[in-house]
Amino acid sequence: MFRILTRLFERFTTSRILSKKNLRQLEKILSHRIKNQDYYIQAFTHRSALDDKKFKISNERLEFLGDSLIGFIIATELFENFQNKDEGFLTKARANFVNKNSLYDAAIRIDLIHFLNMNQELIGASSVGMKTVLADAFEALVGAIYLDLGMDITKNFINKYLFAPNLKLGLHLTDENYKSQLLEYTQAVKIETPRYFVVREEGPEHDRIFTVQARVENNVYGEGRGRNKKSAEQQAAKDALQKLKELVAQE
Repeated sequence: MFRILTRLFERFTTSRILSKKNLRQLEKILSHRIKNQDYYIQAFTHRSALDDKKFKISNERLEFLGDSLIGFIIATELFENFQNKDEGFLTKARANFVNKNSLYDAAIRIDLIHFLNMNQELIGASSVGMKTVLADAFEALVGAIYLDLGMDITKNFINKYLFAPNLKLGLHLTDENYKSQLLEYTQAVKIETPRYFVVREEGPEHDRIFTVQARVENNVYGEGRGRNKKSAEQQAAKDALQKLKELVAQE
């Protein structure tokens, strides 16, 4: 009996963490009444806030689920909206809609930062770090919506805050795979294939920042920073592409 009461008390106190104001705001965003607050509390809990008391589970599992759901729903929307486009177009468009920048923009649209439970020191961390935290939290929120309200509400949410705004911005027309663009460009002007090197790692484990250099023929043409090597490489490639084009134009 004591164990049951303890569990009930823990669930009650955990659920109260989502304030009435945030609950009303979240239901307004979803245009639907929430059934189980616990899913959303977990979605809003960054691992830096874990303390074995109020916050015992981070949003990482929900982030995994949300990532898969977003990919599937965006792929479905692109497939239905662009019936005359081939696989290559659909693949590139999906990558643009689901990357960290797009997810971060969606998180900003719903003012997601005000819902998050996280270490206050992290809020003042690098802008790159906060962008990833918010993008990951958006994925976790999608996972929570699906578990609580089902696929139809989840699709409506993604369409409203991720797909439709980016479609209006023409994101499906933009190729942001800068590594691919840089490779194609170096092949076109007949110079060495670019290589990428991690030159620096900074910050605590939960807010790691990587610095990567893009080198062509042993010369550093670009440098990028990101929460993972992949995003840092993309930034380095973007920097290198711009500089190489300027140099070729001057010749």
